[in-house]
Order: sequence, then C-alpha cells, then structure tokens
Amino acid sequence: MSFIKKLGTITAAVSVAALMAAGAADAKNFKIAVGDSAGSAQEALGIAFVKALEEKSGGEHTATLFLNGQLGSEQDTVNEAAIGTLDMSLLAINNITPFSPSVGVFTLPYVILSLEDAEKLTQGPIGQELVENTIRDAGVRIIGWTYTGFRRLTNSKKPVSSVADLQDLIIRVPKNEIMIETYKSWGINPTPMAWSETFTGLQTKVVDGQDNPYLTINAMKFYEVQNHVTNLRYIFSIEPLIISEAVFQDLSEEEQQMILEAGQEATLASAQFLRDSEAAIKEELTAKGMEIIDPENDEAEFIELATGAVWPQFYDSIGGVEKLNAVLEAIGRDPVQQ
Repeated sequence: MSFIKKLGTITAAVSVAALMAAGAADAKNFKIAVGDSAGSAQEALGIAFVKALEEKSGGEHTATLFLNGQLGSEQDTVNEAAIGTLDMSLLAINNITPFSPSVGVFTLPYVILSLEDAEKLTQGPIGQELVENTIRDAGVRIIGWTYTGFRRLTNSKKPVSSVADLQDLIIRVPKNEIMIETYKSWGINPTPMAWSETFTGLQTKVVDGQDNPYLTINAMKFYEVQNHVTNLRYIFSIEPLIISEAVFQDLSEEEQQMILEAGQEATLASAQFLRDSEAAIKEELTAKGMEIIDPENDEAEFIELATGAVWPQFYDSIGGVEKLNAVLEAIGRDPVQQ
C-alpha cells in the first residue's frame, strides 16, 4: 500500500472514530423525578415515555425514572426544573398550580367528570394554552399527561357517605389552595401535608385520611393504614410530565420533536393503562380489606357545596370565569351564569 493510500485509510478511520465519539458524547440520559412509587400510573407513563424516546432516537437517548420522591418533593422538582438543574418531573397537577395558577382550572371540584373529559381537555386547545402558560409562568413545559383517575377519600375511622360524616375527621390534602378550600366548603379544615410525609402521617394517625385515585392508593400501600374508601369524584387526577424549558431549548429541533412525540405516545398509553387496570385495582383493594362505599344521593350535597363556594373564589387565578366556561363548553356542559 502506498504511503498516500495508507494515510487516507488512517484518516478515514480516525474520522469514523471521531464521529462515533461525537455521537456518544451527544447521547443523553434524562433524569425524571417521579412522585409516586412502582405500580403507579406515573410510573406507567414514565416507562412508556422512555420506551418511545429510545425507539425514536434509535437508542441514542434514554431516561431514568427516580421513583417515590427520591429527587425531592413534587413542588421542589418544579423549582429545580425551572432553573435547569433537573431534566424532567412527573407530578400531580395541583403541585404546578402554585407556580402557574391557570392550570388550577383542572383541579376545580367537579369540572372533569370522566377520563374522556380529561383527554379532550388536555389534548386539545385548552391543554395547549396551559402548556404555554406553564412555560411563561414556571419555566417548565408539559410534554405528557398522566390520567390517574378520580381522587377517592380514604380514612381509618369509619365509613363516610355524607358531608356530615366528615366533620370529626382530620384529612390530609396537598398544599394546594383549591383542594383546601374544597374541604372547607364541606365544613372541615384539612391538614396540608407533603406527599413524602403522608404514609407516616396516616400510620401514626396524625391524620385520619387522605384522597387519591385507586391506582395511587394501591401503589402507595395505603391499604396497610386505611380501611374505608368513599367513591368521591370531586377531582380527576391529572399528573403531567414536565421538562425544564432551559433543558428543552438546549436540544436540537430534531431532539425536541422526539421528546414531544414520545410525550404524546406516553399520554395515549396512560389513558389505556387506566382503562385496563382501574377496575382490577379496585377489586384488589377490596380483597386487601378496604370497604368501598358510594356517597349519598350521587354526591349531590358535596357537589352543591363545592361548586357554589369554591369555583367563584378562583375565577381570577384561572384567567376569569370565561376560561372556566371554555372548559365546560369543550366537554359539552352548560356555562356558569353570572
């Protein structure tokens, strides 16, 4: 082989090696903070997102889930994502509301009445508007939506079927004003408590009860410290997957598109996961000793008190009563009359 041909071969080999090294250097492993534990709807969405991202990037990019609040409280992860020290977080929407109040429209009691309502709202124009609002207000971008189901009331003392039954119970709620005011409308002062402290609070009876969907109750093993469940439907639990906007903007356009498409696929997978698993989880909780009952009169008293007292308090924070009416119209319900 001539010197020139030999040199060309060496140069080509070095170039390929350099390209491979550059590709390896660009490979990303995103850290995703997850509030809930294994078996939860949050984990199911996270797994679907990682799978889709790996497929779309040809295995170049992936992500790691840090379950059960390993990376901090859900509200803390919003702060960390906002400043770019955390890539992504999966968390309850009520923990984004303090940073971007307009998303609180999804946590107003008795607005969302079905999974289908939740899908229409989150995947349509209203959902996109809230995505833009969270970028503006909180420095994070919603890229996927977890559908976890209605928040059911649990407690360790007695069956609860009416507002009157609540009166001597101490109920844990997230540090969210809408949820706090909802319980106040029912005549009790709930106890705001961090998610990471909730199981211990129930176990030691600092609080008597809490509310969360069946999937979360099961994943968090609340059946070990609670034995009564009331089928409240006051909030449909939506838990977004957020990415730091600073991290997102550092990605190439192709990578951004991969992230958005993976988030959409994970969203669709989450809805199917809920449809496939909720009924079986409810039966499993009964088998584990939880007594499940329905509220009296199809929640009429709960609904009247909560919507009458709570909705007007938060019109301004969600962007005006017209924003609520747009949500109601999108799901085929009558607007609020003023």
